[in-house]
Amino acid sequence: MLRIMTKRVLVLCTGNSCRSQMAEGIWNELGGGNWRAVSAGSRPAGYVHPLAIEVLREEGIDLTNPRSKHLDEYADEAFDLVVTVCGSAHESCPAFPGAKEQLHWPFEDPAHATGTDDEKLAVFRKVRDEIRQKIADYLAEK
Repeated sequence: MLRIMTKRVLVLCTGNSCRSQMAEGIWNELGGGNWRAVSAGSRPAGYVHPLAIEVLREEGIDLTNPRSKHLDEYADEAFDLVVTVCGSAHESCPAFPGAKEQLHWPFEDPAHATGTDDEKLAVFRKVRDEIRQKIADYLAEK
């Protein structure tokens, strides 16, 4: 019987409160058990943004005990893929040596959204949907 190994992906950002958290939840859903995603940040915010949790919940994704984590928690672990999702310059995103593959997917930081609650929620949904599409496209190629 052929056993398929689960691939591991680490999604990195600065604060680990929005984009990387959404990517972790979406990747674990779309990966269908073939991928295991975790996320971390170089300067964790200390919380997961409530709107990130809300827009994932709208998709049926429930982050179990969400917390922002420092990338040092994963320093001794091996990953098949590391993806940085910072929307700012690539140089400001943390690097993670030792990964088999590293990608940079810059997304707008929805934490900077302004306006009414509905307008902020719309930005979080837009970023969530962009992340979902990027992950789906990547997995379709693998």
